[in-house]
Amino acid sequence: MEEELKVFSGSSNRELAVEICQYLNIELGDIVISRFSDGEIYCQVQENVRGRDVFIIQSICSPVNDNLMELLIMIDAFKRASAKRITAVMPYYGYARQDRKDKPRVPITAKLVADLLSAANADRLLTMDLHAPQIQGFFNIPVDHLFAAPVIVDYIAKSNLSDLVLVSPDAGGVERTRAYAKRLQVPIAIIDKRREKPNVAEVLHVIGDVVGKTAFIVDDMVDTAGTLSQTARALKEAGAARVLACASHPVLSGSAIQRIEESVLEKVVMTNSIPFSEGTKKSPKLIHLSIAPLFGEAIKRIHDNASVSSLFL
Repeated sequence: MEEELKVFSGSSNRELAVEICQYLNIELGDIVISRFSDGEIYCQVQENVRGRDVFIIQSICSPVNDNLMELLIMIDAFKRASAKRITAVMPYYGYARQDRKDKPRVPITAKLVADLLSAANADRLLTMDLHAPQIQGFFNIPVDHLFAAPVIVDYIAKSNLSDLVLVSPDAGGVERTRAYAKRLQVPIAIIDKRREKPNVAEVLHVIGDVVGKTAFIVDDMVDTAGTLSQTARALKEAGAARVLACASHPVLSGSAIQRIEESVLEKVVMTNSIPFSEGTKKSPKLIHLSIAPLFGEAIKRIHDNASVSSLFL
């Protein structure tokens, strides 16, 4: 029997799943996901997947625990329905920020999630812009790690920004910022900061020339937007003429939108790895870019056993 591609979606990012299926010119798979009265997740696949190549699209975003558990249950359902191969497609890999033991008696949740996916019998992982690239090594299954850079860099290039300098919000993001800068052939700057506790960052000073330039902050995610707003303010104080930003994952928790609106940032460019709320879509400062073609092409190549490396930055 000829192997057939099947794409299904959890409830975390159905809009992206629909866009991906439109790119692939296929119908989104039929699956029922509901809740028992006590909150337990019920799942039933509504079509035959025996011997099929199944891709499950699910971002591990808010509500994080529900979406993670939903993904594990879906994987189990497809395994018991005799799918030939199950690929977990996670545009946003939740729990990735705890990727090492940097303090006594703390968990490594990025590794825990990897173990859970393997225990549920996922055969492969497709994800984008992991908080730490070495998380790929936590898996004993193949991991395809995509980057939002082609989508974001294309937007920046078409914006025709004068005297552009790309800015890394911390030392850990220098490699990402340098990769963007190499494609755009522009210089970089770095923010020296010290994080006292989670979700609280203190900006110390700017390393690099930003005076009179258009500073474009490059980050992997925006959560509370505290770091982003402080970084933007530091760049302005250092003499930047304009400050913009981009991030792969719009977590945008708490009062993040308010912080962005009240900051000196002109625009913040983000992908739809996490769905935007209706309120977020109305913000004039937020630019929404779709990663559906990127993931659609990756899924097509994985299904055809073709090379995915050309999609990497």
